[in-house]
Amino acid sequence: MNPANIFNLGIKELRSLARDPIMMVLIVYAFTFSVYIAATALPETLNRAPIAIVDEDQSPLSLRIDSAFYPPYFTPPAMIGIPEMDSRMDAGRDTFALDIPPDFQRDVLAGRAPTIQLNVDATRMSQAFTGSGYIQSIVTGEVASFAQRYRAVSRLPVDLALRARFNPNLNQSWFGGVMQIIDAITMLSIVLTGAALIREREHGTIEHLLVMPVTPFEIMVSKIWAMALVVLTVSAVSLIVVVQGLLAVPIEGSVPLFLAGAALQLFATTAMGILLATLARSMPQFGLLLMLVLLPLQLLSGASTPRESMPVAIQYMMQAAPNTHFVILAQAILYRGAGFAVVWPQFLALALIGTGLFLWAQTRFRSTIATMA
Repeated sequence: MNPANIFNLGIKELRSLARDPIMMVLIVYAFTFSVYIAATALPETLNRAPIAIVDEDQSPLSLRIDSAFYPPYFTPPAMIGIPEMDSRMDAGRDTFALDIPPDFQRDVLAGRAPTIQLNVDATRMSQAFTGSGYIQSIVTGEVASFAQRYRAVSRLPVDLALRARFNPNLNQSWFGGVMQIIDAITMLSIVLTGAALIREREHGTIEHLLVMPVTPFEIMVSKIWAMALVVLTVSAVSLIVVVQGLLAVPIEGSVPLFLAGAALQLFATTAMGILLATLARSMPQFGLLLMLVLLPLQLLSGASTPRESMPVAIQYMMQAAPNTHFVILAQAILYRGAGFAVVWPQFLALALIGTGLFLWAQTRFRSTIATMA
């Protein structure tokens, strides 16, 4: 191994990447706009859901229900008639349409248990599922307090004091931004490294490298360190500028420690990119193969949903994936301020998984080079 060859080949990869405008746009978007959108545009909680109300009763009770819906959970209700209800929902103007029937208050006071109709646009799945429960709770509470002539306050024998640690206001943007950086690190490291190898093959420059006094190991390592350096640099800038600066997310732990873990993650994922590139013969094949690998890595790593809610077999299988350990150490460091004494098992797991993927990729790369030669 000649370090000078590895360095010069890596510089060649950086220059090649700089001349690829599509890849440069992808890198900038993934660590800026994508992070901001993931943190702010897709809240899991109900937020300003459009609701329309058909009030056929026009009683004090129905007016009380009408006034119970207000921001930030709902937009101010649109008071409509029955003919408008279906057309507005078909046009996507309302997520919820509440129909209060005639003589509703009279039936409530008479103890007849009347029914209120709630129509839900289920194409907006997150709001439909959460909002239905909110609306049921609001209507039930208003009807119960009206029937009792006062708002009852339940007295429990035990007072449960809830204290949220690390995110006291349960702000969704604190979670979404950091998790998007983690997903972008995995995606771009695989894409850039694999695309660099396939680009060499499609442009015919891999044959030029084969006649030079360089080894397959030097070619592979040069692509890994060059692409890993790019992703590590932009991820650090995104964490400091976008997450800490623009989104004002407090980082509890050490940023250099997180970047050290990200470097181990990049060692594993860039080797995975080389491995996938040796299995694919063209860029379209690489893209299809990437979808089969990248989606399970991101969805089952614990970044989107807790691993404890997954089947036990999936939990054991994902122990072999680098993303699982990277998500654990990233959340522990950035959210809970953990030090190396806490996350060293994840560092060790990433090092072992990365070494295994590197050796596997090197074997495949040597055989591919031998076939081309």
